[in-house]
Amino acid sequence: MVIHGESSSRVRLAAQAFLGVMLMSAGTSHLTFAREDFRAQVPSWFPLDTDFVVLASGVVEITLGAALLRTWKQPRRALVGAIVAAFFVVIFPGNIAQLVEHRDAFGLDSDAKRAVRLVFQPALVAWALLATDAAGVWRRSRAVTTS
Repeated sequence: MVIHGESSSRVRLAAQAFLGVMLMSAGTSHLTFAREDFRAQVPSWFPLDTDFVVLASGVVEITLGAALLRTWKQPRRALVGAIVAAFFVVIFPGNIAQLVEHRDAFGLDSDAKRAVRLVFQPALVAWALLATDAAGVWRRSRAVTTS
């Protein structure tokens, strides 16, 4: 997906803002009404208290969402996007654990549904990187330093 021009800048900004709102909403749900469902995503082998992980990840999601909604200038915007993408990578084992450990949550009550969900995690990583132009900023900075 290549995005150029003023209208594409608006698309990126909207995508970044929407991702920020989504993260803040998800983080808030970690701390409130969906807390039990998020507990199902913490792998049984993870060495920390399950409730602590759910609460801490909720705070991190709220913080990342707020950062996406507040950071609009490069290169900081790209840095926030890269951190959000890394967060999505870090939490991916929780989604895998939900499948492997056959845990129902969020209406995912079959292995097929849990497996389909796994496909969307790379899309979230790409969304964070594309919306903030993180890869483009990195490439441009590399081109400047190598020339």
